[in-house]
Amino acid sequence: MKGEFRDQNASVLVTGADGFIGSHLTEALARKGYRVKAIVQYNSFNSWGWLDSVDKEILNSIEVIQGDVRDSYSINRAFDKCDAAIHLAALIAIPYSYQAPDSYIDTNVKGTLNVLEAAKTHNLKRLIHISTSEVYGSATSVPINENHPLQGQSPYSASKIAADQLAFSYFSSFDLPVVTVRPFNTYGPRQSARAVIPTVITQILSGSPNLQIGSLTPTRDFSFVDDTVSGIIAALEGVGGLGEVFNLGSNFEVSIGATINFLKEIMSSEIEIVSNELRMRPSKSEVERLWSDNSKARNEFAWDPKFTDESGFRSGLEKTVDWFTNPGNFARYKSGIYNV
Repeated sequence: MKGEFRDQNASVLVTGADGFIGSHLTEALARKGYRVKAIVQYNSFNSWGWLDSVDKEILNSIEVIQGDVRDSYSINRAFDKCDAAIHLAALIAIPYSYQAPDSYIDTNVKGTLNVLEAAKTHNLKRLIHISTSEVYGSATSVPINENHPLQGQSPYSASKIAADQLAFSYFSSFDLPVVTVRPFNTYGPRQSARAVIPTVITQILSGSPNLQIGSLTPTRDFSFVDDTVSGIIAALEGVGGLGEVFNLGSNFEVSIGATINFLKEIMSSEIEIVSNELRMRPSKSEVERLWSDNSKARNEFAWDPKFTDESGFRSGLEKTVDWFTNPGNFARYKSGIYNV
């Protein structure tokens, strides 16, 4: 049946498998017994990104393909003999989108178009398109449900709004069985240092005399990566939801300042906070408030996030700090450099 996908022996393709969420998702799918095709961005170093850190026994069960979502030929070929796909590949750093907006259109919009065309050509049973909470902009009402207005307050968020609308157009125009999920601010092991939680952790671990940070007042709904992954898989294995959007968040709102205080307490740090103008978004581009209403995904897909409310958030932060504290993991980060 079109749109129904529950066969764990089926083949699932993941774009962006070398990234933070993508590597966790690819690993989880392989552990569940899926035959996984993982697309990683081509590079001359033969690096598979964070997949290189996955347990070798699991990694050996995954078919890794080097490619680029911007290239329609390679993407179409990768989709051959796949039953379903999860589209994660994207440029996601908001500050860099101010500097290189054209590259965000190329990757996030044209890349999504290539994925949608390949999914249509190969008659996939189900396609999960990954959006972002940034498309909502600063909340006009909370908690944010899927009917909240879309506001492209950065070139990044504008490119993702365009990608989401393309996905919906393929459902409406071609009956493509696509489901869009919108993770709120996912955090956890392997996250890029461009994000606030790894930025704080790595600066504290490096022994910096003070903590260079942007604005402290915005609020976020942080979602531990295990919950984001389980939500994506729940959407993959679900029956309904075609052409619809589903939030994946913890339904817990916390300020950046409070988040830093949690981390300082967990890490027994007295580091002084210093606001750095270079780390600030333009005032009209800053998203001041994000707080997810996750009830639609819970009800439709029986998704049950574990890291909710303040205690769940603290537990997720502790797991994240434990991972970064491992010298081998921390060595992968350049804590003295501001990652845009």
